[in-house]
Amino acid sequence: MRSSGILMHISSLPSPYGIGALGKSAYDFVDFAAAAKQSYWQILPLGPTGLGDSPYQSFSTFAGNPYFIDLDLLCDDGLLERDDIKKIRWRRRKTKVHYPALYRRRFDVLLSAYARFSETANPGFGEFCESEKIWLDEYALFMAIKNAHGDVSWHEWDEPYKKRDKKTLGEFRKDHGGEIDFWKFTQFIFDRQWRALKDYANQKGIKIIGDMPIYVADDSADVWANPELFMLGKDLVPTVVSGCPPDYFSDDGQLWGNPIYNWAVMKRQKYRWWTERLKKEFERCDAVRLDHFRGFESYYVLDYGAKTARDGRWVKGPGQGLFDTIKKELGDVEIIAENLGLLTCEVRDFHNSVGYPGMRVLQFGFESDDRNNENMPHNIDSNNVVYAGTHDNPTVREWYRRLSRWDRKFCKNYIGETGSTRDFVWAFIEQVHSTAADISIISMQDYLGLGARARMNRPSTTGRNWQWRAKPGDFDPKLSSKIATVTELYLR
Repeated sequence: MRSSGILMHISSLPSPYGIGALGKSAYDFVDFAAAAKQSYWQILPLGPTGLGDSPYQSFSTFAGNPYFIDLDLLCDDGLLERDDIKKIRWRRRKTKVHYPALYRRRFDVLLSAYARFSETANPGFGEFCESEKIWLDEYALFMAIKNAHGDVSWHEWDEPYKKRDKKTLGEFRKDHGGEIDFWKFTQFIFDRQWRALKDYANQKGIKIIGDMPIYVADDSADVWANPELFMLGKDLVPTVVSGCPPDYFSDDGQLWGNPIYNWAVMKRQKYRWWTERLKKEFERCDAVRLDHFRGFESYYVLDYGAKTARDGRWVKGPGQGLFDTIKKELGDVEIIAENLGLLTCEVRDFHNSVGYPGMRVLQFGFESDDRNNENMPHNIDSNNVVYAGTHDNPTVREWYRRLSRWDRKFCKNYIGETGSTRDFVWAFIEQVHSTAADISIISMQDYLGLGARARMNRPSTTGRNWQWRAKPGDFDPKLSSKIATVTELYLR
């Protein structure tokens, strides 16, 4: 069945407190998407972000980002006073997330909420902690120890903490029980607010598409608590790290720096960590985009300490065995395979064998000299999710202005639009919806016709990414009506 959706991360929602959250603006967006006849809301990873603010580098692959906890809802629960939070200067500009201000101020506010929370009976909290014990205990301990060490990477912690000395950790738990419970509290509140929002979206006929990075951050509870699952040396430093070779985004490739999984150990454990990870993701989302899917067939590794990603090598991944286990444990879940980039015959055969829908990006189609490439509209088949561009691409408006004269002429002739840039953006959106792909996804920035300042991420760069935010008036009924018209036109 043909359908469509909108790509916009939680952080990009409007709010008066510096970053998008799970409160009124999220519900307003659901109403907007429903009025626009959409079937999906696609987000980026929900985990707590660290240095660089990337949702793809999280302190935990299981935890939710405390920044997304809505403060007004905490006021409704009697855990905060509105006058207190309104006095805080959360932002410099409404259209940008200012992460330093969040880091300095958000947790003080959440600590105040926790202080009131801990003074009352909350039976649901104990039940939550018990049901999420498999990951929550280690995450809360990790964050409390990290805070005690000035928030530095766990590799810089005192040796007994770094190497998980049982006596040391036991004493820390005894002496810092309140701090550990605070981190559990943030997850309890996040879970409660997220479940309510997801239920609301589902009732409106909208499914949530989540996003799962293939790798986890080195500075994470996942690696610290499970060192045997990663390729680490005796000093617990990674021996090899992740990346991808030179490509469209970077002449030097992309040096991601994540530790590499010890797939042999994971296989012996019947991929238990992976099935638990996906199980948690499907509790939060209706479908999941698996990032860098080709890495499950073969993945690119670099020696630890490499300066660029040029001199790496390919290593065979877990392949079909992992996904056979996932299907056995979780059933027929809705997975989208991010199959962009260098695809060998082996990768294509692997993707075909698992059968998940892949991804197509129209921008890539019109940038290639090969007009028969698989991202051209006439070559996109039904078992795909098609995008104008992803969070890693420029907005359509920015992209169009950067095209060469020859590519721009071809693109305009193909689409049949010779008017203004604004007209072209909308025609390009229509071209996405017109393809044979089962699902089409357009970013909110493109529906708003925004330019370079609204780009979400520039791969291989730091400092300006993950900041874009919508304005309160952007969820306009006229725009939702316009989107609904094109949605119905192409039977989505």
